Amino acid sequence: MAIVGMGCRLPGGVDGPEGLWRMLVDGRSAVGPIPPERWAGYAADADPRRRAAAKRATGRGAFLDDAAGFDAGFFGVTPREAELIDPQQRLALEVGWEALEDAGIPPDRLAGTAAGVFMGVGSDDYGRQMLEDLPAVEAWSGIGASLCGVANRLSYALDLRGPSLAVDTACSASLVAIHLACQSLRAGECGVALAGGVNLIAAPGLTLALDAAGATAPDGRSKPFDAAADGYGRGEGIGVVVLKPQADALRDGDRVR
Repeated sequence: MAIVGMGCRLPGGVDGPEGLWRMLVDGRSAVGPIPPERWAGYAADADPRRRAAAKRATGRGAFLDDAAGFDAGFFGVTPREAELIDPQQRLALEVGWEALEDAGIPPDRLAGTAAGVFMGVGSDDYGRQMLEDLPAVEAWSGIGASLCGVANRLSYALDLRGPSLAVDTACSASLVAIHLACQSLRAGECGVALAGGVNLIAAPGLTLALDAAGATAPDGRSKPFDAAADGYGRGEGIGVVVLKPQADALRDGDRVR
């Protein structure tokens, strides 16, 4: 299998593979406090127990600078629908497009083809919040809150006809998504596949559960193989690769990453 394109959006202002490489070479850390607006609704909750619980959750980790930004018009999404889309779906649209650009594949060239989308997704914080607000639920809420929409919305926007699925296997979700994409390519179900994973920490609930299990580091930093290890640091972001069988990539003159 050949990786012919890559895209990512990660903490520390990283907006592509080159930015990630620069951050690693510079030895910069993206760990810091959660953006103040992220859990603002919980901090202002009328229930003092909910306010106290949210405040108790570990508030340090690796967070995206802008989780709310989205060029809805570029993808033909109406403003109202855009408001009801899980940011993980919005990230998949933008970074999936960027990965195809990196591969030198005009996205519209894939329209009507059996190209596939395989995305690992580890949480649905945003969707749960939307569906809990019962008076505000409307037609767009269903797909906007769904995990499947992370993959399906990208397939729909690009008019792709191949497999389109989201997979949740916890920490291995993006790896399993890439594995399934490779299997699909080998089976001839698709000729090109976009595969990767996304995570956004939109609510404190899962963090509280991990805190209770002793899984999270208070300082938000992972310290593997270190005597000071005291849990792992939660983080968010998205990475997408464009995959093709190596023989096809060489035949087509693709740049093999």
